[in-house]
Amino acid sequence: TVLIQGESGVGKELIAEIIHSNSKRKEGPFIRVNCGAIPDNLLESELFGYEGGAFTGASKSGKPGLFELARGGIIFLDEIGELPLNLQVKLLRVLQDKVIMRVGGVEPVKVDCRVLAGTNRNLAVMIENNTFRLDLFYRLNVIPITVPPLRERREDIPVLMNYFLNLFNQKYGMGKRMDTGVYNILTDYSWPGNVRELENLMERLVVTCINDIITIKDLPANIQNESSLTRKNTKIIPLRQALENAERELLESAFACYRSSYQIAQVLGINQSTVIRKAQKYGIKH
Repeated sequence: TVLIQGESGVGKELIAEIIHSNSKRKEGPFIRVNCGAIPDNLLESELFGYEGGAFTGASKSGKPGLFELARGGIIFLDEIGELPLNLQVKLLRVLQDKVIMRVGGVEPVKVDCRVLAGTNRNLAVMIENNTFRLDLFYRLNVIPITVPPLRERREDIPVLMNYFLNLFNQKYGMGKRMDTGVYNILTDYSWPGNVRELENLMERLVVTCINDIITIKDLPANIQNESSLTRKNTKIIPLRQALENAERELLESAFACYRSSYQIAQVLGINQSTVIRKAQKYGIKH
């Protein structure tokens, strides 16, 4: 089992999907369950299934649970910290014995799936408060993965910006580009919503920006305001980031003045292949 921990929006489900696509079970199903989105009284029957007539409104033929549907594949239990204590006991049995008991059933059903779990809760604190089982934690935490928030890996922000910009340009048939100042401000932004917030912002900018070049004026007020406060306090940034910012700005100016990468290479005194590679890195259209 793998336990993926991190703040909301950091990309825990994406990590789970990457594990699935690179595992021996990649040909099998990948089933995601948000344990906090299903009411407690329905969660057991969703996870483990039920026999016919097990409760009022139940199908006469019964229904297989998500653990059974994940046979040969992977089930990702997102927000595992929201799982009620009574179901934590049953999940522990699944992990130990590889069997489930359907609601209303009398015979155990074997399951064959790999279990991944994710949470944005502090499970150590929950264990101290007796709201999460210690034995279940040890069963889940065989391979721990902690995904840091976006503000702690700022070097990823420009890369993600370019990725989402290209993604939404293709989706909506646009050709939007970003001003260098936008890169600088968004790299310095705190991103409380992490990658999910960045993705939503990039889609919004591509759709709502009138001009082909997205500028600082197109950014939401809360981001502009935070940037203004940051500028008042002189901030030392990593040398690599400062060099990349200067390099991006120089290339954008060069592409605005010259028509071809060959001309730019001659002016800057570098190889044409370097110009093309750097332009792709920073998402500069040419």
